[in-house]
Amino acid sequence: MNSIETSWLTGVIADLPSPFDANDAIDIGVFENLCAQQIAAGATALLLGETAGEMATLTMAEHDTLVRTAVKVSRGRVKIIAGAGSNGTGQAIALTRRAEAAGADAVMSVVPYYNKPTQSGIEAHFDAIASATRLPVVIHDNPTCCARGLDDETLMRLCDNPRIVGLRDSSGDAMRPLRLHPHVPPGFRMVAGDDATALTYLAHGGDGFVSTVANILPALPFAMFRAFSRGDVARAATLMDRMAPLRDAFATDGSVASLKYALGLRGLCSPRVRLPMVPLMSDQKAAVTEATAAALRGTP
Repeated sequence: MNSIETSWLTGVIADLPSPFDANDAIDIGVFENLCAQQIAAGATALLLGETAGEMATLTMAEHDTLVRTAVKVSRGRVKIIAGAGSNGTGQAIALTRRAEAAGADAVMSVVPYYNKPTQSGIEAHFDAIASATRLPVVIHDNPTCCARGLDDETLMRLCDNPRIVGLRDSSGDAMRPLRLHPHVPPGFRMVAGDDATALTYLAHGGDGFVSTVANILPALPFAMFRAFSRGDVARAATLMDRMAPLRDAFATDGSVASLKYALGLRGLCSPRVRLPMVPLMSDQKAAVTEATAAALRGTP
């Protein structure tokens, strides 16, 4: 049984963007407000420097800044999960150790991308990371982006390492919690990787989901999770439908640009992104504007 307490890896966890100012630096004040919004909504954890955080474009110093800022805002009220993945094991270990030094409570580490390791290589990669830190490690399985998926059997073996405590599952396989629960430790948490699969994943035994919509309208995904938790599946399904316009707008190429544009419409963040991401075209802006307005009309 895993002795690390993992109740924080449940419910709704926003995938926070990294806001940039006019000089392309981290906008610390804006990031503080984004963190505070999630804490006020009832989050148990904040996820930063990961997919929506444009992880690949951040310097190590910027990554440190995000972690320290979130730690300062949270004041121990919620856990801080730092994205610390890389397709090089040494780089991932370096990011993990820096996150630990900056005060993070856990790291999220993605399956190595681009170089297409074997399952044995993936297993050795995560074992090396977990052995290099005292922090809990959450694995992010994202085969669409990484060109390699994490096999169930590999995950089961990795669960023998007590530091590996959970899975962000972006595989789209909503049956996975039902299939894996008998084979993982009781404290091991599985969360859906996005809003689109959230309700189905919960219905098959998932513990929560990582949300992009929560950055714009935290009331919707948090209310959906609460409704499901109390057994009101019909209400949860209705709220999922209300999330659909924004969810669909973000489920396209350039989703970070869409997220930041939607945040800009609400005065919460600049729409600036870093290359290779580019700002939205006019028709894309119109679609996100319409989706944001539709979601606002459906806010509970």
